[in-house]
Amino acid sequence: MQDQTAASSLPRLNEPAPDFEAPTTQGVKRLSDITNAGKWVLLFSHPADFTPVCTTEFMAFSQLAPEFEKRNVQLLGLSVDSVPSHLAWIRDIEENLGVKIPFPVIADLDTKVAQLYGMIHPGASATSAVRAVFIIDPNRILRAMVYYPLTTGRFMQEFLRVIDGLQTTDKFSVSTPANWQPGDEVIVPAPGSAEALQAEEAKKEQYDYKRWYLRFKKLA
Repeated sequence: MQDQTAASSLPRLNEPAPDFEAPTTQGVKRLSDITNAGKWVLLFSHPADFTPVCTTEFMAFSQLAPEFEKRNVQLLGLSVDSVPSHLAWIRDIEENLGVKIPFPVIADLDTKVAQLYGMIHPGASATSAVRAVFIIDPNRILRAMVYYPLTTGRFMQEFLRVIDGLQTTDKFSVSTPANWQPGDEVIVPAPGSAEALQAEEAKKEQYDYKRWYLRFKKLA
């Protein structure tokens, strides 16, 4: 029963992302302040500072930071380490690996944010946050979330692709197919009624028509 209660409190897709205020390497940050400013948020957790896989991920996120910025996305890291630990690690990466970390990193010593977002998985680690990613839109709605094992580094280009897909969906009211990349055909929503189906059948030539439930088109 306790497990069911805990599971029911975890964030769910297309519902408001839990708000929080937390200390970071760039001062205190509140999630709602970022989204109220019209930004998307990519909140990601890592198990610990000064660890090899996490270091490669921080470097990869940093190298793609301009691409996230183009998409109006605020990167926001998190682990259960302290602000001094974060700052020392960030300085070490910059001085010895030549990569500057431009985004804030939450110091979640009390694990409040980690618990709020279900980042602590006892089967993986009793105290460290797993590799979790949460994509939150400017309305503070949770649009996507992904969890990774401690041993597997994330593929950052996929998060850009997901954000591109979500922003395309919001702008054009379409869906994106498997392996979609910007510029590829998108999926037209299937008709929701017999009348709509009949009307859509008359417009077959406007689409790359496969079946009544699978129609592609190029965006103008």
